[in-house]
Amino acid sequence: MSRAGSQPRFVSVSITDRGAALAAKLPYEHRHGRLMDAVKEEWESCDGLIVFAAAAVVVRAMAGLLGDKHRDPAVVSVDDAGRHAVVLAGGHRRNGNDLARQVAALTGATAVISTATDLAGLPAVDALEGFTARGDVAGLARRWLDGNPPTLSVDDSLGSWPLPLRLAGLSRTETTQQIDAAESPRLRVSDSVCDTQPGEVVLIPRCLVVGVGASKGASAEGLHDAVHQVLSSAGLDPSAVADVATLDAKVNEPAIVELAERLGVGIVAFDAPLLASVEVPNPSEIVRDAVGTPSVAEAAAVVAAGLGSRLVSTKTVSATGDSTVAVARRPSPPGSLHVVGLGPGEPAMRTFQASAAVRHAEVVVGYSGYIDGARDLLSSSQEVVAYPIGAEVDRVRHALELAAQGRRVALVCSGDPGIYALASLTFEVAEEIATSSSPLEAEQRQGEQRQGTHLKVAPSETPAIHVVAGVTAASSAAALLGAPLGHDHASISLSDLLTPWEHIERRVIAAAEGDFVVSFYNPRSQRRSTQLPSALRILSRHRPPSTPAAVVTDAGRPTQTIIRTVLGDLDPGTVGMFSLVVVGSTTTRWIGHRMVTPRGYRP
Repeated sequence: MSRAGSQPRFVSVSITDRGAALAAKLPYEHRHGRLMDAVKEEWESCDGLIVFAAAAVVVRAMAGLLGDKHRDPAVVSVDDAGRHAVVLAGGHRRNGNDLARQVAALTGATAVISTATDLAGLPAVDALEGFTARGDVAGLARRWLDGNPPTLSVDDSLGSWPLPLRLAGLSRTETTQQIDAAESPRLRVSDSVCDTQPGEVVLIPRCLVVGVGASKGASAEGLHDAVHQVLSSAGLDPSAVADVATLDAKVNEPAIVELAERLGVGIVAFDAPLLASVEVPNPSEIVRDAVGTPSVAEAAAVVAAGLGSRLVSTKTVSATGDSTVAVARRPSPPGSLHVVGLGPGEPAMRTFQASAAVRHAEVVVGYSGYIDGARDLLSSSQEVVAYPIGAEVDRVRHALELAAQGRRVALVCSGDPGIYALASLTFEVAEEIATSSSPLEAEQRQGEQRQGTHLKVAPSETPAIHVVAGVTAASSAAALLGAPLGHDHASISLSDLLTPWEHIERRVIAAAEGDFVVSFYNPRSQRRSTQLPSALRILSRHRPPSTPAAVVTDAGRPTQTIIRTVLGDLDPGTVGMFSLVVVGSTTTRWIGHRMVTPRGYRP
């Protein structure tokens, strides 16, 4: 089973040649033949199985293996004709529904999902990202499906914690209010250990950071026991732990590594000067002399928990005397923004990371055309914010604002987000937002006094921004044509909406004089009809009319077209808004219908 934070492992299994051909469309490990043995051997080590066989056969293969729905892999059965991808196990708990949707998108099948909450458009409370559910999940879901939605209460300590968007319409009650959950189901958001009654579920947000310090060779059992003692004394649920935080010099200490593995979380680490800047209740000069900061456990917990955090448990020394523990509560989850490249358009040409970033986002923002192309990745539990074409700054700003509120946001682009797309604009707008506060506001934030602990650290409020690479138009078009980019090449956008034409013209001249293969992005539209002919004339001054050229339109989509020609015969009228024009260098040649630019390996 994959560990927390690692990439999920999926395995496809086939027993016929037709099944193997379908499995070849998936980016997963594949085993062919011996279906029963393959399922048994992979059961404990993978996160999902896609079995190309009749559903009844797959049911028999997994029947003796089913145990705990929290640990069993997701299982999807696909018939030999590739018509249906049926979820047989792990629909919610193991993301089997998402897996079936992805398999369907890649094979052309229809995803068959039978979980009642999905069909009713209701959230599965035991599958809400960022929360652990305890209590009568089945009873609450049954009542909700019968038209009796739960009431919602949030502990005072978590009053500002962002809730899943699908819960926004629920009636709110005070945590202290007595409710007969048998009559009216209840959702309670709390990081405390809570007793539940029938019809009641506690949602535990991952809001706690455990700060730890440890001597070299510290006892792993001693540290583990200390953490659980601290959590238990504070009445806190271990499922609420989001990270283990420590000094960077201790990040590979075996006791700390083992603690993170047992808790199923990651380790975040900070250098001594940063930790030393944090004012904490229990500094130690002995610790300062040893590692360069008077506090490790308390300071690391607060820095990792972020601006506005507070210690809920100050430093505790383990019974073995060789480690320390402190716990801080985050005021809100750390928001993130993934700027995602969806590739040319077809699901098969998306990267695994791009698909995962969209699937696990709470909010997906983008141009409506790009969002439509990723519908197979979206679920009813996500908020989708679709924009008309244009309004790029508005898209980016809204995505950053949502991420700053603690949301997990995916901002989708076509191709690669760093190539003529929104990655650069995202960093520019983020910089503007970060520097737009007045000096007084910034000073007030940095000088904020945290109640009860008087801590004075203000980590950056800018949400984490991740750029998720995609297959750009030049790469996809080149693969269709053969190998036109085998040597030095240049990509030039001919759109003068954002760049003055004289600047573009200079770049085309430089590429022509340098004998680069050229890929023209945004070559032509109804309003821009003169730029491509001008660019082709510039190239024609430096390379012969027989130079290989091509127009690839809608690369990787069902409407894909390819025109293979030469520079002297290239007709700009065949070029549209979704075309890419490739013009070879003086060494490029057609080898049959393949456009090839030699790298020069041969003498």
